[in-house]
Amino acid sequence: MDNLKIDFGIAEYWVKVVDFLQQNWALISEDDNGRARINFISDTGGIFDELDFESINHAREALIANRFREFSDSPDLQSFLHPPVAPFHQSAHPNGPIYSSGRFWR
Repeated sequence: MDNLKIDFGIAEYWVKVVDFLQQNWALISEDDNGRARINFISDTGGIFDELDFESINHAREALIANRFREFSDSPDLQSFLHPPVAPFHQSAHPNGPIYSSGRFWR
């Protein structure tokens, strides 16, 4: 998925509150063939993991199954959370690749 069309300026954030004052953010991007990638982003803007899917619909279904919520559809979360701001950077998660390893992903 080298040729991703990513416009983080208009991307829809997904969020999962994992602990008090800590959340994981996700953005879905699509390649020229309709395949999708979820990038997982920390509060500080570090991309710490990623997963690939056959389509955006599969990616959305997987996020929902793993208790992520669409930020734009969550006024309660918008009242106190603020998504990370681009530009993003590569970073490591303290617990390694938590989603792509399958440890915290169904």
